[in-house]
Amino acid sequence: MTLAAAPAPAAVAAPSPASGRPAAEVPAPTTRAPIGTRTLHLVDSSRPDPWRPSAGSRELMVTMWYPALPSRGEKAPYASKALSRQILGTEALAGVRTQAVADARPVPAARPLVVLSPGFGMSRLTLTALGEDLASRGYAVAAVDHTYEAAVEFPGGRVETCLICGKSAGGAVVRNRSKDLRFVLDRLTRPGAAPRVDARRIGVAGHSIGGASAVEVMRDDPRVAAAVNLDGNFFTEPPAAGLRKPVLLLGAQRGAASDVRENWEHTWSRLTGWKRWLDVPEGGHLTFTDAPWIVDRFGLPAQLPEKDRPGALGTLSATRATALTRDYVAAFFDRQLRGKPSPLLDRPSARHPEVTFLK
Repeated sequence: MTLAAAPAPAAVAAPSPASGRPAAEVPAPTTRAPIGTRTLHLVDSSRPDPWRPSAGSRELMVTMWYPALPSRGEKAPYASKALSRQILGTEALAGVRTQAVADARPVPAARPLVVLSPGFGMSRLTLTALGEDLASRGYAVAAVDHTYEAAVEFPGGRVETCLICGKSAGGAVVRNRSKDLRFVLDRLTRPGAAPRVDARRIGVAGHSIGGASAVEVMRDDPRVAAAVNLDGNFFTEPPAAGLRKPVLLLGAQRGAASDVRENWEHTWSRLTGWKRWLDVPEGGHLTFTDAPWIVDRFGLPAQLPEKDRPGALGTLSATRATALTRDYVAAFFDRQLRGKPSPLLDRPSARHPEVTFLK
């Protein structure tokens, strides 16, 4: 997973004694509630890997963030040196600290679950700022790496790279990700799983093809009650009878007539439940990930040339990009999973003037 493969990256860096800069951290969540994190290595023994059958059973890496009991433990690192090289082209991200304490004890109460799926060629780590913020608001969150669709690091330091990057396999990727996500739900909702999740309140969100996959798994799995698509084109057709579940489409530069607008227009009429289409005209495809604040701290990685910056990042500041992504995704899940209405989803907001209501 590189910034170039499907533009993306992920968090601020650590202190450099030479520069005297303060230690870098993922942007602080909206609330100060304690959050924990843990990493899961899951193996689906019922399914061979679709992209590399010789590897055997499908393996997935998952990062969880969750409300935690107060702890004096250290904040977890953002990435290993090996994964930082894959994401950014340097080891800079290895010094970055997240806002969550590794293996902190979860609060005992079951929490609504939100599962996150990253863009094609991108690591699950690129959704850390969003995942930690949702956890600070009371959700259990699981970000999934889809093996061989990005660089993925497994226990022991083994790194598997993207085998299908550069191939045209959009529909196959979306359908396979739906299977990945359904398996993850099986594991996270089984008895004794920790942190405890409320299996009656499950949402899925994703960026780019991960957003299309969020809608796909909601169609395939009755446990999924709501989905968010963050600037992802659709590659599969919705059911002919329509999809009667709530969907938030949050995109960038999709207001003008273009192929990307037509892609969402084609699917819009088949979304027959609660729905909203919001646009960020000054944003870019990576606005909804950790990429903006990573680029602010470390500059453009070699994989993302300057000429590609307008489409990837737009002109919106990293601070505003992180804030609006967190607020609108949280408002949607608060409404759909917790029954808490939010005016953010009803009308334009003076707090977020960058966001346009298209539908």
